Amino acid sequence: MREKLSLKYSFEIIFAVLAAIAVLAVLQTFVIGRHYIIPTGILVVAVLCGNLAWHGFRDRIWAKQVLFWSGFVVTCHGFFALFWARRYRELLGDAFLPAGIVVTLVFAGLVIQYARRNRLFGGPG
Repeated sequence: MREKLSLKYSFEIIFAVLAAIAVLAVLQTFVIGRHYIIPTGILVVAVLCGNLAWHGFRDRIWAKQVLFWSGFVVTCHGFFALFWARRYRELLGDAFLPAGIVVTLVFAGLVIQYARRNRLFGGPG
């Protein structure tokens, strides 16, 4: 279990947490909100994130690649948000730049370590 809580499985952990949150959102919208269409849309997110995490924990290379590129896209999103985001800047005010830089750098570090530790591009592990 300790091996699973490492940088090698960082995106699997993130996607497992996203899947759990999505399952709770499905239950909340279906049971409490009494919606029937919205939960099925959220369920798609839960199933996709859960399956990616599941197969990533089993070291399937296709899942590792999808998880890596998802992290890369989120990192790019964070980088570009530093320059052009209006909504985040309005929401966080003066804390936007420090928080955005830290989050972007953390995700960049996770992406680099994930690729390195899983040997996604043939380099040393």
